[in-house]
Amino acid sequence: MKQIQKTALAVTRWIGSPVSVVIHTILFAGSFIAVLTGWLDFDRMLLVLTTIVSLEAIYLCILIQMTMNYTTQELEEVSEDIEEMQEDLGEIQEDVGELQEDVEEITEDDAADEAQEETRKEEQRKTLTDIQTDLRRLMNDISKLQQPPQQ
Repeated sequence: MKQIQKTALAVTRWIGSPVSVVIHTILFAGSFIAVLTGWLDFDRMLLVLTTIVSLEAIYLCILIQMTMNYTTQELEEVSEDIEEMQEDLGEIQEDVGELQEDVEEITEDDAADEAQEETRKEEQRKTLTDIQTDLRRLMNDISKLQQPPQQ
């Protein structure tokens, strides 16, 4: 099944390229030139060309639909990942809020415990900095995931 998806993606990518337009134009022009030079009968060329174009359109529709289904599935998975990351961000924000409350409580403690308090503050600042760094990374990851996939 994966090979079929890869083939569908490759074919739709190629059909949407300038090279495909040039090749199709050359084939169509060549068909009419073959009629003008007498190499092919007009009715036969038209029958063959119509059949080929019809079959190509049918297969392209199927391949494009497969590509759209695959892309939709991938977008749903990315959307689920984004939701999970947003939940994680909410939890981290709660943790940051709790840490800020802890920092405020520490600043209200006695002056006698100031040396120990400074040590705890440094540890909490480091933890807060780590959490903020992680939060920034997660926000960057979410931004990257929200960008449309590169084809």
